Amino acid sequence: MQQDLKSLFQSYGLDEKSVDFLTKALERNNQPGFDYLEYKQSLVALAKMNMDEATAFKSAFATASTMGLTKDKLLAAADFYKGVLNSEKQQFDKALQNQLQNNVHSKQEEVKKLQAQIEEQRAKIKELEAKIVSSQAIIDRADEDIRVSRERIETTRGHFETTLKGILSDIDKDITHINQYL
Repeated sequence: MQQDLKSLFQSYGLDEKSVDFLTKALERNNQPGFDYLEYKQSLVALAKMNMDEATAFKSAFATASTMGLTKDKLLAAADFYKGVLNSEKQQFDKALQNQLQNNVHSKQEEVKKLQAQIEEQRAKIKELEAKIVSSQAIIDRADEDIRVSRERIETTRGHFETTLKGILSDIDKDITHINQYL
């Protein structure tokens, strides 16, 4: 009956996969006996005979009433199948939410985390770059400081050695004079 049900609901522009899915649900829940689905089949058959809509509805109902179908039973069956379809929609919506969560929302969260990590890493890079600049400035100053310090040390050593020689010379003179005069 599946192929028949699909042909009952082939309005222009309907998605083939969705029609297939929904008509399978109707088939799984098809109630025994002549009800709305069989009535709908009769309407489609009569429409193919170019019968006007009102006559087709009345003619299909006249045939169905010989099998015990009443207007109330027909409307109740139509409501039942609407309930089946609405239940499928609820399941579809739930599956859709899961897909959104798994394929959209979770990826959005992942993107946010990665963006935060990138910002943290950029901040660390800026901090490291600032340290590099600071260290390079110290290195650049250190070369000059080393040169100045070396000059001072050499000057101090020169002064010290000159002074030492002078004092040692004085002491040596004194020793010579002590030996000479005493």
